[in-house]
Amino acid sequence: MSVLTELDLRATVAERIEEADGIVSVVLTPPAGSRLPEWAPGAHVDLELPGGLVRQYSLSGDPADGSGYTITVLDEPGGRGGSRAVHDLSLGSTVRLRGVRNHFVLTEEPSYVFVAGGIGITPLRPMIEEVERLGLPWELHYAGRSRASMAFVDRLVAEHPSRVAVYARDEGGSLDLAAVVAASSGAALYCCGPGRMIDAAETLCRNAGRELHLERFAAGDGVEVFSADDQPFEVHLAQSGITIVVEPGQTILDVAEAAGADVFGSCLEGICGTCETRVLDGVPDHRDSVLNGEETGTMMICVSRAACPRLTLDA
Repeated sequence: MSVLTELDLRATVAERIEEADGIVSVVLTPPAGSRLPEWAPGAHVDLELPGGLVRQYSLSGDPADGSGYTITVLDEPGGRGGSRAVHDLSLGSTVRLRGVRNHFVLTEEPSYVFVAGGIGITPLRPMIEEVERLGLPWELHYAGRSRASMAFVDRLVAEHPSRVAVYARDEGGSLDLAAVVAASSGAALYCCGPGRMIDAAETLCRNAGRELHLERFAAGDGVEVFSADDQPFEVHLAQSGITIVVEPGQTILDVAEAAGADVFGSCLEGICGTCETRVLDGVPDHRDSVLNGEETGTMMICVSRAACPRLTLDA
């Protein structure tokens, strides 16, 4: 399930909070006299940073608070520059906010088990607060390098001591993911964190016949954008009135952009959902890490291809 809230405005950095080692929360407020749309737990927002960088960050504040959006970001020295740009934002800086998206929807369940690794706590925290508000059973298993590097950990433990288990490696803590999955039978399982953690959780749940709700910050293992068996296919862009041919080794997004179509992408890895486009006709070959092969009537044109000779897209 995917939810998109239309949004395109300039926002101001109103507050910066050092949450943990290398992790900062930034509160972004709309122009005076306006309010931001409400959002649902699991949502993320497109952020256009100084220099033209566009990145996606999970919203980690109160979904009903239209006075500002909060993002919580880990500074990743080996990343693509977005996290460093967020950490460099000063009070009063302005950024552009676009389309709130949610591919990590909190479903109605009788009970919940949340598994977080490092900065993966950010989309899970609003989910926990919502489930707690509803009075439903839940537990959190939170793993990280050290407590000093784990955002919100002290607050979560103080507020919910019987529900939160912390696994800090520098204290000898180790998350037994297999045991958590086995013990969580009957509960909805939500996981966000490093790719290796999510890959392991996917394998465990697949072997157990369990559903896993997840969000990735990077493409998963085994995700194949290009294949030796790929064939050329046509794409008709209905809004633009353009028909393009996508050859092996090319993406729909790149070819459509080169042809002058009004399309947009960001991560280019099939994980952020920015390029999600409605399919009007034809069968897509889903190769992203968001839709997981689900037939939603949309596709991620930065990585996915066609499983037929011709697609028609709403672009």
